[in-house]
Amino acid sequence: MKLFVYLVLLSLLCASADMSPIRFAWDAVGGAWDMIRAYKDMREANYIGADKYFHARGNYDAAQRGPGGAWAAEVMSNARELWQSEVSGRGAEDTQADQEANAWGRSGGDPNRYRPPGLPSKY
Repeated sequence: MKLFVYLVLLSLLCASADMSPIRFAWDAVGGAWDMIRAYKDMREANYIGADKYFHARGNYDAAQRGPGGAWAAEVMSNARELWQSEVSGRGAEDTQADQEANAWGRSGGDPNRYRPPGLPSKY
């Protein structure tokens, strides 16, 4: 039953995106990988004030893949922010700022808007 629901939802998403379900799923997997890579880079950089940059960059990279990538970025961003606000106790202000950076990146905005001075060029 869960598989059937998943397939119906995937078909609806693909129909609204005017693309094949396989392409949508492929873009979603790639977008998820982009989000994971941005998270790994954020952890590796361990740079104060760079959080929003990595949020924007992961969402930007994922959305550049197409509707599937943008969908994956939105789902992953919302899940992370829900966890962060409910479990980690970072607060609504931080969640709001993260979501703004997420939306900025997904909409095609330049992630460098959030890049802090001194962040190594590797990132």
